[in-house]
Amino acid sequence: MPESPPEERPILIETREELIFMLSEAAALEHMIMCGYLFASFTLKDRPDEGLAPDQLAAVKRWGRVVSGVAAQEMLHLALVNNLLISVGAAPFFGRPNFPHPPKYFAPGIQLALLPFGEKALRHFLYLERPERFELDDAPGFEAGAAAAPNTAGDGIVPEQQGFATVGHLYRGIEQGFVHMAEKLGERRLFVGSPRHQATQEFFGWPELVAVTDVKSSGRATESIITEGEGARGNWKNAHFGKFYQVLGEYIAMKKDDTNFEPARPSIPAAARRTPDARGMAQITDPLTARVSDLFNASYELALQLLSRFFTHSETSEAEQKALSDGAVALMVNVLKPLGKELTRLPVGPRHPGLTAGPSFQMYPREYLLPHRHAAWVLLHERATELAKYCGDLSRDSAKLDLGSVRVALDGLSSVLEPHALAGQRAIESA
Repeated sequence: MPESPPEERPILIETREELIFMLSEAAALEHMIMCGYLFASFTLKDRPDEGLAPDQLAAVKRWGRVVSGVAAQEMLHLALVNNLLISVGAAPFFGRPNFPHPPKYFAPGIQLALLPFGEKALRHFLYLERPERFELDDAPGFEAGAAAAPNTAGDGIVPEQQGFATVGHLYRGIEQGFVHMAEKLGERRLFVGSPRHQATQEFFGWPELVAVTDVKSSGRATESIITEGEGARGNWKNAHFGKFYQVLGEYIAMKKDDTNFEPARPSIPAAARRTPDARGMAQITDPLTARVSDLFNASYELALQLLSRFFTHSETSEAEQKALSDGAVALMVNVLKPLGKELTRLPVGPRHPGLTAGPSFQMYPREYLLPHRHAAWVLLHERATELAKYCGDLSRDSAKLDLGSVRVALDGLSSVLEPHALAGQRAIESA
């Protein structure tokens, strides 16, 4: 792969508001990239009865571990970006557009989609994770700009979208923005957010999760994101780029040996419900698939609420933070993962013969922050209980589904949240 050294326009950050704007754009980008990797991993075949030879199935399972592992690191990056936001006094940001995202939502050259595992998906992932000044075309079908758009020469009072050529380019700009703003305002005035309400290893397990309190720790956070994605200053072999490059090579070789080799189910992103900003996605018409899709999206929404709550309220105790972090992780691992895989085995409906659904990661037009401490616990517990009951009803209504472990996980979450909800209800009644 050839490298080229085009000059990249610097990202200019002159105010705290511009820094928050760029961090929020980075959070939305990490969030959507994570969804793309999860979708691809869910579509991979993992059973002996799905038409793969034993050596092929072993390779596919290995690729699944790679892709899902990279998706988990994107979750880490999203947490780090939110640490950076909290450090400068902003709220966490878990918003993003629905898929397929509107044109020009991100800088030119950044197009995102939910794709089943295959050569097109892998080439698209390589393009997204490519190192700075690395010449590489996106997968066919993506409209990619050749370079970042010019930055607007405004007066700086209102933040505006700035072009970035790669994800690394974006984070280098954010890194320099922290340095510049600390020089301009002073570190003590810039870093006014509480480190106590940032994500750390104590709550989520990743040693890379550090609380951001100064320029040095902000630099560690951005460097961790760049290193895991594109490699340390271009040393990409063990980074996301290198991992996808190796998987692509193995996939092409196996496809050459067996032209009928299909490691993924014929899945397409499909939504059970139409929202104004999600036009262009296939609609699920199979009733059972639609109910599973609704359960997936409702559980995804609850995970976002738990994470938003974790980063938000200054009075949250350590025990409450632990319930929130454990609950979010349990939803992602024990609910969203099995439901996402189940969707890729279920039909979209008669209008899409032979195709199975995949999770749409559909977000609804609502705020994910729950600002009132005591009421928030009541709402979170209530929602977890509703989802557990819905899952139980769904399992009883269909012999095709095996959602026992999902129901257990949702019941467990409801139990974890219940004492906090009861305490919240008592506080509300005594106020």
